[in-house]
Amino acid sequence: MCRRIKVLFSEEAESIYQDFFRKANISKKERMILKAVDQKVEFIKMDSHYGNPIAKQLIPSEYIMKYDVKNLFRVELPCFWRMIYTLKESEKEEEIDIIIVALVIDIIDHKTYNKKFGYKDR
Repeated sequence: MCRRIKVLFSEEAESIYQDFFRKANISKKERMILKAVDQKVEFIKMDSHYGNPIAKQLIPSEYIMKYDVKNLFRVELPCFWRMIYTLKESEKEEEIDIIIVALVIDIIDHKTYNKKFGYKDR
């Protein structure tokens, strides 16, 4: 049985990614984050559990309602940004294939991450 990992972006994450892409020519920060996202996507393709798992009780209800999230992983990016993704099994394209879909739900800064996951600012 062959296992493949496909990485997709949610609409929101794709929009943020495209914004970084547009600004990458003039901003070193955006260029660094964009490069890191691309690199981390490749790591996820090699190992779907690459990121740090987030405890189930900390998964924001908006992710559960919008994406039917049962698991969540966090990947650290430069400048205290985070990439959040979940794993889902896809429909089998062929009987011998299992396709794991890593859906990148969000690419967020540290302050937004803390707010979304209920952490207090210090």
